[in-house]
Amino acid sequence: MVYGVLFFIYKESALFLTSVPEMKSQASQNINVIFSSLEKMLGVTSGEIKNSVSGLIETVLSNSANMANTAFGITFNTLFTIFVMPVYVFFLLYYRNKFKVFVLMLVPKQNHHKAELIIEEVNSVAIHYITGVFFVVTILFVINSIGFVIIGLRFAILLGLFAALMNFIPYYGTIIGYLFPFFIAVFTMDSPQYAFWVVVQFVIVQFTENNILTPNIVGAHVNINPFMIILAITFGGFIWGLPGMFIAVPVVAVLRVLGENIDRLKPIGFLLGKMGAEEHAVTMDKIKGAFKLKKRGEK
Repeated sequence: MVYGVLFFIYKESALFLTSVPEMKSQASQNINVIFSSLEKMLGVTSGEIKNSVSGLIETVLSNSANMANTAFGITFNTLFTIFVMPVYVFFLLYYRNKFKVFVLMLVPKQNHHKAELIIEEVNSVAIHYITGVFFVVTILFVINSIGFVIIGLRFAILLGLFAALMNFIPYYGTIIGYLFPFFIAVFTMDSPQYAFWVVVQFVIVQFTENNILTPNIVGAHVNINPFMIILAITFGGFIWGLPGMFIAVPVVAVLRVLGENIDRLKPIGFLLGKMGAEEHAVTMDKIKGAFKLKKRGEK
């Protein structure tokens, strides 16, 4: 499955690379139109700014082409990574019980039962989180791709896949994923309406992902408060870049499980969990109480 996705991205990226010169030309035309409209509206000249933006766009497109060539070029490192990955997966699965016994050997015998319960809970959280996120990303891939096809964007399926994969990063993922389609719509399409419809689709997808998909499919199993998730993603990105942002949430979820089950780590479990802020939470009872007070004050 992973190989299939990588091959699809490779083929679509090859088509993208062949269209870069044409996209540069269209981007230059769009920049001229945008700045001409601004000059008429504001009554100012913007020649230097226009030249700077044109240069920036050409640089971005050129760098995108170089990055795609670097990322998907058939190099020794790429081939090594692709073919060694199943070896890692095989041995991790083959020796999974050995790792469990290793952990139990570090724990006093009287605590083995508790250690096994913690291992099972960590295992359950990791499985539900990873499968849940994959399910959400798959749904978003379908929604994004269909939306981009309806809008009429070029490379709709590649852009839909890119926007969906970014949702492995909670909160920031949809924003990061839609920056590139918006950039393509503004600078390489022949009408501003494409950018408008990309923004409309972004709002719809953002609302659906944050309020329907992630809370119901993933959120109940992770059970971490949103502030700690944001801090973990930021810290993970600072330490290890994009991979760090991907793995930040499951790592913090494991810490939360350990904190809730080990007495010395109880403060960490409390800090990461959702409990403890009930007095500040907005509930229906508080809203009803506020309306009642308002009505009494009016009387």
